Amino acid sequence: MSKTAVDLFSGCGGMTYGLRQAGFHVLAALEVDPVAAATYRLNHRGIRLKEVDIRTVGARAWMKELNLRPGDLDLLAGCPPCQGFSRLRTMNGSRSNRDSRNRLLMEMARLIQGFQPNAVLMENVPALGDKPVFGEFIRFLRREGYVVAWDILDASKFGVPQRRRRLVLVAGHGGPLSFGMESTGPRTVRTAIGGLKPAGASGDPLHDMPEKRTQLMKAWIAAVPKDGGSRRDLDEKMQRPCHRRLDGFKDVYGRMAWDKVAPTITGGCFNPSKGRFLHPEENRNITLREAALLQSLPKSFRLPHGTTKTAGALMIGNALPPEFVRRHAAAILRALERDGVKERT
Repeated sequence: MSKTAVDLFSGCGGMTYGLRQAGFHVLAALEVDPVAAATYRLNHRGIRLKEVDIRTVGARAWMKELNLRPGDLDLLAGCPPCQGFSRLRTMNGSRSNRDSRNRLLMEMARLIQGFQPNAVLMENVPALGDKPVFGEFIRFLRREGYVVAWDILDASKFGVPQRRRRLVLVAGHGGPLSFGMESTGPRTVRTAIGGLKPAGASGDPLHDMPEKRTQLMKAWIAAVPKDGGSRRDLDEKMQRPCHRRLDGFKDVYGRMAWDKVAPTITGGCFNPSKGRFLHPEENRNITLREAALLQSLPKSFRLPHGTTKTAGALMIGNALPPEFVRRHAAAILRALERDGVKERT
């Protein structure tokens, strides 16, 4: 019998992809953003999506909808919105951020208390590990009888073709869980996107969205050296005035390198001014399809008709890499199948 899971803060469905690929039966998901919810439904037909604010959801009522009793659910997984913890938004941690979403982690705790799942999987930005709410969350889990492990892990070591440092927490009721198995070697930009048809005429909407650049900008992009070059490689006369004045953000207007992992794919991945998002050899930014593949989203991943490039990039950049999730979820699944459900007192 398949082990069951529920996906909280599902976004466009990266976590759900990974859970399903690991072998879990995802019973339901929760997402408040309407664009992300529409994308989730398009890619995960048949899964019951609750499109509401988690703060309005009662555990008992939701369990009744799903025909579950406390302790029936095998895995409750989620990635509470991380914008409130982002180092970029807090000037690398030098400023506090009183974003109301910072407390959503404890809303996840409230549902854990209601569902009493056999395992918990939570992912977030590394900066969360320094926040008081994270310590509160861990203390809660331990009081509820969970054995907790957490660490800062790089997704590139787990089969994802990009650098992406994330905080991963796993918790087993009454017994320890381990993290997923690392890959034997990194997947590269070439292995992820090297075989795609030419952008613009591929027949894939995510690969064919047009770019709008001035002739001057096109010439400037063309001057950036192929296969890993950056604006720092240009002659001073070719440097943009703002780049001459500032020394930071050195990856902006840089190219990816074919035989290395990509930089972190963010919500700004459609814009070369936001990071090293130029194609390794073509004179353009990476496409949304390329960004999705670098996130390890499947080639079948789609966006609803009419989704803007900005909205699509934001969802893709915020998605959990399914391969990263799959490896950790597979380790949890093996433990659940090996040890069974722990007896509760």
